[in-house]
Amino acid sequence: MNSLDWAVLIGYFGVMVAIGVWSHKRVDNVSDFFTAGGKMPWWLSGISHHMSGYSAVMFTGYAGIAYTYGVTSFITWSFPIALGIAIGSKLFAPRINRLRSRLHVASPLEYLKNRYDLPTQQALAWSGMLLKIVDVGAKWAAIATLLSVFTGVSLNQGILITGAITAVYCTIGGLWADALTELGQFVIQLLAGVSMFVAVVVKLGDKDIGFLGAWDEPALHGHGKPLVGPYGTVFLLAFLFIKLFEYNGGMLNQAQRYMATGSARQAERSARLSAILWLVWPVVLFFPMWMSPLLVHAQKPDGSDSYALMTEQLLPHGLLGLVIVGFFSHTMAMCSSDANAIAAVFTRDVAPVLSAKARAWGERSGLIAARVTTVVFLGLSMAVATQVNSPAFKDIITVVIKWVAGLMGPIAIPMMLGLLRPFRRSGPTAALTSWAAGLLAFWLVNYPVSWSVDGGVPLQYQVSIPLAVSLVLYILIGYLKPEDTPERLAVIEKVNTDGDEGAALAVPVPAGAGDDVVGAP
Repeated sequence: MNSLDWAVLIGYFGVMVAIGVWSHKRVDNVSDFFTAGGKMPWWLSGISHHMSGYSAVMFTGYAGIAYTYGVTSFITWSFPIALGIAIGSKLFAPRINRLRSRLHVASPLEYLKNRYDLPTQQALAWSGMLLKIVDVGAKWAAIATLLSVFTGVSLNQGILITGAITAVYCTIGGLWADALTELGQFVIQLLAGVSMFVAVVVKLGDKDIGFLGAWDEPALHGHGKPLVGPYGTVFLLAFLFIKLFEYNGGMLNQAQRYMATGSARQAERSARLSAILWLVWPVVLFFPMWMSPLLVHAQKPDGSDSYALMTEQLLPHGLLGLVIVGFFSHTMAMCSSDANAIAAVFTRDVAPVLSAKARAWGERSGLIAARVTTVVFLGLSMAVATQVNSPAFKDIITVVIKWVAGLMGPIAIPMMLGLLRPFRRSGPTAALTSWAAGLLAFWLVNYPVSWSVDGGVPLQYQVSIPLAVSLVLYILIGYLKPEDTPERLAVIEKVNTDGDEGAALAVPVPAGAGDDVVGAP
C-alpha cells in the first residue's frame, strides 16, 4: 500500500463515521435503534440483509476453499444461502416482521417469553449471545489477517482499528447507521469486485488463457466439479438446511432487517432481493478466486492468503485501496449488524430479568443501555478475536463453519419453527429439550466421538447432526407432550395473520415487564 491506498482507506473510515453521526438524528428510542422504527424501505432492507451476511472470511477462508477446490465454494456456500432465503421469503420474513408490527417487540427473541416461557427465552438468549461473540470474533480475526498482509500491522492492532471504528458508527446511529453504511459498502464492493474481475480476465489474456479455456489448465484440474473433497452432497444438504434457518433470522441480525420494514409484504420483497443478490453477485466475487491457482502461489497451506496476494499483484494503487476497503466493508457490515442484534437481545430479553431497574427504563435510559451494550459486545468479540487461531478454536474457517453452523441449529429451531402453525403443539418442554440435546450432540460429535474416530468425524456430520437432533426432538416432543395453550396459540395466530399493513408502530415494552402477553397494554 502507498499513500493513495491509505487515503482511500482512511476516507472510507471517515464516511462510515459520518453516516453514523447523521443517523443519530433518526434515533429517538429503542425501537428506532433496533428496528429503525419499522420505517426502512424494502430495497434498503434487502441490500442490508445481503451485506450483513458477508465478512472478510469470504476473502480468507472461502478464498482458500476456492483456491483448493474451485467452484464448490459457490455451490456449497452462496447458492444454498440464496435458496434458503428465497424459501424464507414466504415462510419466515412476513412472520418475523409481524413480531414488531403486531406484537410490538424490538428483539427477535422477545416473543419467546410468551410463545414458550421465560426459562426458554433466557436459554436461547444467553446461548445466542455467547455464540455471536465467538462468531464475530472470527470475523475480526479475518479482517485483521488481511490488514496484516497489506500493511504489516499486527493481528491485535488490526482488530483494534476495525473494531473501534465500527463501534463508533453503529453505537451512534443504531440500525439506521448499519443499513446506510451497508448501502455504501455495497456500492464500494460493486466497484471493487468488478475491478478485480476485470483485472483477472486481463491477466489471463496476457497469459494466452481464454475466459473459458482456463478450466482446462492443469492447475485447475477438478476445480470445475461442484462437489469435491469434504464438500459433498451430505454437506450441501446440511448447509442448505442450516442456512434456511440462519439467514432468515436464526442468527438474529437478519431477522432485524425483516422487522425494520413497514409491513409483512415489504419484508417478503426485501428477502427476495437479498436472495437474488446472493445468487448472482458471489459469482463475480468468486471468479478471481477460482482462477487464483493460475496467477499466484499461496504461502499458507489452506490457501487463505491467495486472494490478498493476487490483489497485491494485479491492481494498481488506488484500486488496491478500494479492494481493501471492500474487505473492510464486508466485515464491518456483518459485525455492526450483529452488535445491534445482540444489544437488542440483552437490553430487551436479558437485562429486565436480571434487574428491576432495567424493567423501569424509559426512552432515554433504554437507549443509553442499548448503546453501552453494543460497545461491550464489540469489546468482548474483539477479545475473542485475539484467540481465534489458538488450539481451542483452531483457524478462522473452522470457527465459522463448524462452531457457528453446528451451534446455530439448536438455538434457531425453537425460535424459527415457533412462528409456524404446524409446530403449535411444541411448547417449552420441546424447545428446551431440543436446545440442550442439540448442544450436547455438537460437543459429542466434535470432540469425544471425533477423537475416537480415525481421521475424525467428517465436517458435514459435525455441522448437521446437532441441528438434526434438535429438529427431531422438537417435533417429536411436541406430539408426545403437546403444550399448545390458548395464550401460546394467540401469539402464533398474531404472527400468521394477514392485514397488519396499517398496524401502529408502538414503542416496545421490555420483556419481563408488565403483563404476560406480548404487546398487552
